[in-house]
Amino acid sequence: MSVPTSKAVSPDSGEHWAEPGAWKVAEGIHRIPLPLPMDGLKAVNVYAVETPSGLTLMDGGWAVPEGREALEKGLALLGAGVGDITDFLVTHVHRDHYSLAAVLGTEVGATVRLGSGERATLELVQRGEEGAMLHNLQVSGAQALIERWGDVGRPVQDPSHWRDPDIWLEGDTTITVGERSLAAIHTPGHTQGHYVYADHDAGLLFSGDHVLPTITPSIGFEPASTATPLRDFMASLTRMRALPDLRLLPAHGPVAPSVHARVDELLEHHEHRLALSLEAIRANPSTAYQVAGELPWTRHEHRFDTLDMFNGSLAVLETLAHLDVIVARGLATRTTAAEGDLFSAA
Repeated sequence: MSVPTSKAVSPDSGEHWAEPGAWKVAEGIHRIPLPLPMDGLKAVNVYAVETPSGLTLMDGGWAVPEGREALEKGLALLGAGVGDITDFLVTHVHRDHYSLAAVLGTEVGATVRLGSGERATLELVQRGEEGAMLHNLQVSGAQALIERWGDVGRPVQDPSHWRDPDIWLEGDTTITVGERSLAAIHTPGHTQGHYVYADHDAGLLFSGDHVLPTITPSIGFEPASTATPLRDFMASLTRMRALPDLRLLPAHGPVAPSVHARVDELLEHHEHRLALSLEAIRANPSTAYQVAGELPWTRHEHRFDTLDMFNGSLAVLETLAHLDVIVARGLATRTTAAEGDLFSAA
């Protein structure tokens, strides 16, 4: 999803946020954008934090040659190399955050930390299984999308990209990074084991994909599914709103001045989508696939039938997550049916 150029410029660089480099965001912290070989997202921001013993990286990037090359070039601008990395604090298990950390952690002996809520998803990926995603598309009535999944085929997974982390994070905790004390905060929603890292003394939040400045994180697209991903996400956002406001250092998009301001926008966005989803089932009981077909998608309000298989699947599973919240609020009912679960306004 493209964004206006003015919103895509990051204040630390004065350039589009995905422009290669090592951009200083605070004393001893640099943002290094790594390219992503996929449509939509242009890059992932990896943050290099300097310590007396080496570098701690917040997220690792995708283990593809162009990602590693960009990381090495960015570190060279700081007079460093991958051998100077001592630790990776990974926000979540998605490949554009975890896989290069897993590879480099093994190569250079750096410690890799990941939330324990990602264990079930990581085990499924290690076995090459889609997990609950196809099942959730099935109960959503999205048979047409499932058939197209078969055309794509299962990608070959490199085991080195998906090895277990060295340390599983449990609950909220504190991690010492050089002279910094980071609050590692469990923020389920985008994934079950997502973490953000708050440097309260410096007024910074390494937000991963939990709070993004120009796009909304996907919800419900996870091999090891949970029953309430949107409810979990909105509760995690509310936790962020209760903290002191911090400067936003996101995994995708430009650095932004206020976590609170963006959290308010994200919560408002999902309340709006909940209202649209409820309106779509008022006249007739509908599957999540049917409701997704009635809703606009992305900030450009694309029709559902213009989305490719991957983004269509994201849309259906996110719609299912919204409908489940409507049911939990007592505003609708969910009934099992052969063509897919039907949602009816109460």
